[in-house]
Amino acid sequence: MSIVHGFAGAIGNTPLIRLDGPSRATGCEILGKAEFMNPGGSVKDRAARSIIEDAERSGRLQPGGTVVEGTAGNTGIALAHLCLARGYRPVIVMPDNQSPEKYQALAALGVEVRSVPAVPYANDNHYQRVAGRLDAFVAASGTGGTLGGVSRYLREKSKTVRIVLADPQGSALYRWVKHGELKAEGPGSITEGIGIGRITANLKDSPIDDAVHIPDTESVATVHRLLREEGLFLGSASGVNVAGALRVAKELGPGNTVVTILCDSGHKYQSRLFNREWLASKGLESAIGT
Repeated sequence: MSIVHGFAGAIGNTPLIRLDGPSRATGCEILGKAEFMNPGGSVKDRAARSIIEDAERSGRLQPGGTVVEGTAGNTGIALAHLCLARGYRPVIVMPDNQSPEKYQALAALGVEVRSVPAVPYANDNHYQRVAGRLDAFVAASGTGGTLGGVSRYLREKSKTVRIVLADPQGSALYRWVKHGELKAEGPGSITEGIGIGRITANLKDSPIDDAVHIPDTESVATVHRLLREEGLFLGSASGVNVAGALRVAKELGPGNTVVTILCDSGHKYQSRLFNREWLASKGLESAIGT
């Protein structure tokens, strides 16, 4: 058994999980990178560790210092864990429309959380202002760090790997990739942390070949199907990603390998994504089946 050093040492090296049902349905190998198995519970553990380590190396973050983060939740949770492990004071600024479980997780960590109204990015009060053969990689985008970074790395290794953005309803990135215009596609989504109306520095100039538009009915159905058929308890962004991977696999045809990101677990979304009454209030109860 390997031994790692502290919280940071446990980040990464997550397995690829074969999604049996989607793989059988498409004749492809559909694999999900199990980022929910990071110690903080999401893919954002990786980004948080890099942020902290870079700030330490540059001298911007000194012992006992304060780390302030504007976040939709997961990055803040990851940073909070790392700050506590290394003796820093985290201050998390988060929009007031996120799931209660995210606030509860931060409260359990004893972190200072400043809740602010959810407003457009242009508003000054926006919270962010305060491998074997691989045929395709599919992922949604929030700040663009995962999609941008992975797409650049994969393109360096292979000129033929297909990079596809999976975009939830209400986001403007689908039309940006497909038609070169930033325009929202459909009404706002119930997903948290992904789908935006601007091009971030992380995403700019990333080698993205195509995009798929995933409505909430499809992502919710996918999340619940993954729980029933695969035993995987995942969040809404993972539903968007897997739904996108299914679309791409069907387009490519049998025999291909498609990889996506299983961003985080469903524990932070129990009161919404796995609550029939809440889903019914959004007109989505029928999407989860019986």
